[in-house]
Amino acid sequence: MAKRAASANRRTDIVNAAIEVFAEIGYYRATTAQVAERAEISQPYVFRFFNKETLMVAALEVSFQRIQQAFERTIQSAGKEHLEAGLIRDYEGIMERHRNEILLQMQAQTIQEEPIREAMRKGMAEIHHMVLRAFEEAGIERPQWRTENFMARGLLCNLTMALDLPQLMKKDLG
Repeated sequence: MAKRAASANRRTDIVNAAIEVFAEIGYYRATTAQVAERAEISQPYVFRFFNKETLMVAALEVSFQRIQQAFERTIQSAGKEHLEAGLIRDYEGIMERHRNEILLQMQAQTIQEEPIREAMRKGMAEIHHMVLRAFEEAGIERPQWRTENFMARGLLCNLTMALDLPQLMKKDLG
């Protein structure tokens, strides 16, 4: 059992290192050797778990799971009048504490390798579905439009963070 736990921890260490390396220098410029160095392991050990493409997919999955978990907590606890504002606060917190994961997602939007595109499609679709369902169940007016607006504002938030241009976003929800 201890070996399996250690192996799972090393896998997590590798993915976390990949998030940092990919966000800092880009998926195409990054190498698995750089990821291994950041994780303080050997490159052959990285290959026990991943190739570069599957490593990017795993990193994206981690980033989308973080958003989904935060949103799920808010959906379960916030009332209709606080739902959207709570989801916005969740996302702002993720952007603040896990900036590299957001930068990773932004990069992945332009990567053409099909497994990476599929990971992006899946992650975005799951978040869209989660928010739409929450808005519908809360009885929020025009839930489809509100969801699309919420998602678009999230993408704009990503851009403002990456370019350090906060003036692109208004702080009110109106």
